[in-house]
Amino acid sequence: MSAADVSPAGATAPGGGPPDPGPAGTGRPARLLDEGRERRVYSAAAWSVGTADGPLDRGWTGTRSWTGPALDGGELWDLASVTKPVAGLAVMALVDDGVLALTDTVGTHLPEYRGGDKAGLTLHQLLTHTSGLPGQVPLYRDNPTRTALLEAVRTLRPTAPPGARVQYSSQGFILLGLIAEAATGRPLDRLVAELVCAPLELKDTVFNPDAAGRARAVATEDCPWRGRVVTGEVHDENAAVLGGVAAHAGLFATLEDMERLGRSLAGGGRELLRPGTFALMTAGHTDGLPQRRGLAWQGQDPVGSPVGDSLGPASYGHTGFTGTSLWVDPATGRYSVLLTNRVHPSREGNGITAVRRAFHDAAHALGGG
Repeated sequence: MSAADVSPAGATAPGGGPPDPGPAGTGRPARLLDEGRERRVYSAAAWSVGTADGPLDRGWTGTRSWTGPALDGGELWDLASVTKPVAGLAVMALVDDGVLALTDTVGTHLPEYRGGDKAGLTLHQLLTHTSGLPGQVPLYRDNPTRTALLEAVRTLRPTAPPGARVQYSSQGFILLGLIAEAATGRPLDRLVAELVCAPLELKDTVFNPDAAGRARAVATEDCPWRGRVVTGEVHDENAAVLGGVAAHAGLFATLEDMERLGRSLAGGGRELLRPGTFALMTAGHTDGLPQRRGLAWQGQDPVGSPVGDSLGPASYGHTGFTGTSLWVDPATGRYSVLLTNRVHPSREGNGITAVRRAFHDAAHALGGG
């Protein structure tokens, strides 16, 4: 019986609210994540650690919001920037099919960028965050429509020459999504559904959940910009202005779907990409620069890794602002999935940093890994 089959009763939630269902399981990851809830880092967490053959440990703890119902394991979680490698897998599938090439430039596919300072940027540079485009820019504040925000991306000034440094850029991934759409004539949500979700049977991984999906979503921020608690719609404001579908943020998924993705990656991603393409995507591409990056993946930085120091140097994954992460260590053949709503009710605080590192250390230690 998996840990998720256990649902013990718990104590009253910190600060009031419904009873805390407690961790689903008794192992070290469960205890760590229950302690994180007790410290109010998040109201909810779910996790899975396993191999290509299946989970070794999995479960959930907490409530969908601080005043909401207990988790039952079927919740939808806002993946935030874990969207990036999922969209990246779709882009690399198009590379596999010859529709795109890593040497293609922005100007090749987006006529409105020709003659500008971004025309010569390559897919490789966008995927590795070496394009020189800044990131985390709150364009939504002055550009409240999709048309205005995309124009702001087009005119956004680079802050470094291409290839000079790793500079995390959600704006670069917005461009990647536009390029994939232009090259195929299909919207990004359809591409992700066809090229990633369908092969892995990810039945609940979607942009813009419908009413039924929103009803089982985990709450994120009490958003000052929107004036309400955001639940079942993308937390990222730039993605919200873009209609909820973007390559940098917007995907929602269940724990089960993230397990399926983790298992595929731990097994070499054969359902998604040719072996050579998968190896290329997950390899390091920024040697000589302070941060290790694959193609749409974060690598294991030698100093300051968000998942701690236990994982091997070839490990890769991605974190998300809402408190999510997916990581794979080829040395042990393991994946680790962590889903939380650490931005609920506020994005203030950095407690998730220590929780995430401790979780990945505990996940690595399971079964003597």
